[in-house]
Amino acid sequence: MNINSLTETKKLFNSIKRKAKGLERKAEIVVCPSSAYLSNLKTQNSSVVLGAQDLFWENEGNFTGNISPLILKETDCKYVLVGHSERRKHNKETNEMISKKLKKAIDNGFKVILCVGETATEKKTGQALRVLNTQVSKALNRIDDKEIKNVIIAYEPVWAVGTGKPCESSVVLTQNLLIRNMIKKRYSSKIAKDFKILYGGSVNSDNAKEYIDVARTQGLLIGEASLNSQEFIKIIKNI
Repeated sequence: MNINSLTETKKLFNSIKRKAKGLERKAEIVVCPSSAYLSNLKTQNSSVVLGAQDLFWENEGNFTGNISPLILKETDCKYVLVGHSERRKHNKETNEMISKKLKKAIDNGFKVILCVGETATEKKTGQALRVLNTQVSKALNRIDDKEIKNVIIAYEPVWAVGTGKPCESSVVLTQNLLIRNMIKKRYSSKIAKDFKILYGGSVNSDNAKEYIDVARTQGLLIGEASLNSQEFIKIIKNI
């Protein structure tokens, strides 16, 4: 909720589209603006794909203020974020709510970026692995072997989001391997091998490459740095 005008949203989106030309061979680029502006943004002749920041777990009904998957389908939106740490914190979203949202998004043909991660308190008290296991297992409890191919998990430790204190790449590697092992146990070795895991949390052009090379993630979930098209494209080029 950082860019609050259609003019500025279009300006940033079009700048990213221009600067991203030619990069589609090396990276898939997804931009998730405010849902209010999705219908005003077009991706024709561009390597950039649109995503939504959230959706509701029902297509229609008496759910004032929520975002129907059917509305998102009328835009160029292909991806949906589910379970972002800020939704968990400010909107009190539970693992059960996130599970229902994830399932509804898949049912409506979207690819889902599922966000998981521990808080500072959970980290200090040694609960990080337990929290990750609970968040992943409960979120995926409605997703079968065929549907899981449309899910990507983003590990975003809450204490690193927007704080300027990125997680050490060695820790991200450990969490990456833990999540992949969860996928292996729940589905199969083949599915786990091909499964995409991202990292998000104070990523910038200086540390981005380390999360790919050292932490072995398959991509990044960019927050504040994406508000500057030059920095955002630099991150993409660096990885």
